[in-house]
Amino acid sequence: MTALPTPRGPLSHAVIAALADGPGEGLPDAGAVGDADPYGDDAQLALYALYELHYRGFEGVPDDREWDPALLTVRRELERSFLSALRADTPGGRTAQEALDELLVEPVEQTGVSHHLARDGELWQMREYVMLRSLYHLKEADPHLWVVPRLRGRAKAGMVAIEYDEFGGGRADRIHSQLFANLMADLGLNTDYGHYLDEAPAEALVTVNLMSLFGLQRALRGALIGHFAAVEITSSPGSRRLAAAMSRLEAGPAAEHFYAEHVEADAVHEQVVRHEVVAGLLADEPFLDADVAFGADATGFVEDRLARHLLAAWEEGRSALREGRTVAAAGPR
Repeated sequence: MTALPTPRGPLSHAVIAALADGPGEGLPDAGAVGDADPYGDDAQLALYALYELHYRGFEGVPDDREWDPALLTVRRELERSFLSALRADTPGGRTAQEALDELLVEPVEQTGVSHHLARDGELWQMREYVMLRSLYHLKEADPHLWVVPRLRGRAKAGMVAIEYDEFGGGRADRIHSQLFANLMADLGLNTDYGHYLDEAPAEALVTVNLMSLFGLQRALRGALIGHFAAVEITSSPGSRRLAAAMSRLEAGPAAEHFYAEHVEADAVHEQVVRHEVVAGLLADEPFLDADVAFGADATGFVEDRLARHLLAAWEEGRSALREGRTVAAAGPR
């Protein structure tokens, strides 16, 4: 299990103390949560820690804390703040088809992280990118499974078909999270689940918390499908560039293979998710159309925030990790 992270402010300090010692009188109330930046380090780490109880948990934290009423109350307030901010910052008024069709067309300006890494990124930048993405990819596909019992018919069948591939088609060595761990090993990084949590800035935590937020709430099942569709639609071209970057940087065969695998697999998944999962869901529950669009738009919004953070730091020649931490701390390659 992962060790409890280092707090980043009063909210995360109270939550982490409660996980370590048991809920007491010091947990934050709605007012304290409302005063915090919903995208900031403190609120996002507190939410990440509470969500992790539904994944693998933390070292020394009893399993029954997952359903502790006091902790769930704090999580509810953090989620309300986070969700309100996301709804305010993403466009509304368009259909799921409009949101997803936009993702099929790559921007003319090739300024994203994968473009930078493929074109002229340095090895230390790739290692930072992988460190931060490990919080997502080492639990890849896990939160999306929560939506399966909430689907039926075409949507459920399509979702399970894609997830079967994500989990290696029944082979443990082919699970995508394991392939990412192999990638990390090629780069000389620690492959332990959650190892780089303390290095991750809030922008990286938001991308992971988004899928947990959508996955854990049945009311947000449409948004979770929108998120999943956005990831699958945009994955193949980005993975092609990252595979090329790994090859150019001579990162290693496993590093290159992870992204090469996603070029082909996600090109197929993109068709299934649009024509079976999304179409099937909206045939059954057409009133979720706006939620699917919101999930896709929110995904783009948080991914863009992370990309801006990474590129701004790298353009100045400095680390994108938190508090002056450096890639060297991960060990030599």
